[in-house]
Amino acid sequence: MKRIIHYMLVCCACALISCQPSTPYIRRDFPISYDLAYQEIYGRCYDSIDYPVVALDLYSDGLSLDKNHQIKGTGFNLYLSDIFVPDSLLEEGTYNSLNLQSPISNLKSPLLFTFLPGRDFEGTPHGMYILRIEDNKVASIQVLDSGSFAYRNDSLLFTLYYRNAYGRTIQYTPTFSGTLQPWLKK
Repeated sequence: MKRIIHYMLVCCACALISCQPSTPYIRRDFPISYDLAYQEIYGRCYDSIDYPVVALDLYSDGLSLDKNHQIKGTGFNLYLSDIFVPDSLLEEGTYNSLNLQSPISNLKSPLLFTFLPGRDFEGTPHGMYILRIEDNKVASIQVLDSGSFAYRNDSLLFTLYYRNAYGRTIQYTPTFSGTLQPWLKK
């Protein structure tokens, strides 16, 4: 009887060792392009930083904003906040996310053409993230860890990174072509 149990244990161990881990599900349903984009103009909003701040608020097909700027429909909303610009609007160039190890007020490096990375602060996304909207309600949130974007001739090309549920870093490269609608934030 001991031999049978020992044999079964060896067989089970061999089976477990030879098993390949399953491939995690990688989200591939984020849109590759966005149809509507707002440039939110905040101006100088940090006491310790002399540069104006703008944000990008992009919407996929199926989403729109009503007259009160409330999201309507089903789709995706890509949001990047705290983009540091030389003047009050986004200028052509390449923008990179900051690598923050300390509060933003302690930064000594040049901040022009940079933006804040995504962070999950007690369940609330900050910096950059993607909202999945279903029937006018937030269905899920994906915080984006780092990345960059290039702005040229009324087009945006993003290279953004996030971690999936398995901790793997995933690259996301959406685009936008068209006019950035200005939106003065108060």
